[in-house]
Amino acid sequence: MAAELQDHLMTASHDLERLDTLLADASDSLLQRFSAAVAQMQSLSAAAAERRIGTDELTAVMQHLGAAVVALQFQDMASQLIAHTHRRLRSCADQLAREAMGDEDEDGEAVVEVAPLRPNPVTQAEMDAGSIELF
Repeated sequence: MAAELQDHLMTASHDLERLDTLLADASDSLLQRFSAAVAQMQSLSAAAAERRIGTDELTAVMQHLGAAVVALQFQDMASQLIAHTHRRLRSCADQLAREAMGDEDEDGEAVVEVAPLRPNPVTQAEMDAGSIELF
């Protein structure tokens, strides 16, 4: 029973690692798009200086850039939650292994990764640019 539970915990931990990779890829794509938007913003600023466009277009672009910043913050928050959960799962799996092996552990006492002390590593009040507190 303990070995089966340990396997489930390790599978969940590996799933979290894959999710973290997917989030990192999405973040990289978002960062590329953010860079393209900044370049477009510079072009629009130059056009506005020459009075070829109004400020409404610039305001719209700034709102899009603000949304991109929120998405990047979400990725940071999600990555920290994944890492935190991974450490908790690993600690549980290690404790199960130590309990299951008992005195039969030929290599000596199993090393148990300490579970994170904070139950909630990331806090947020709202999803606005700059509103997420990272640890």
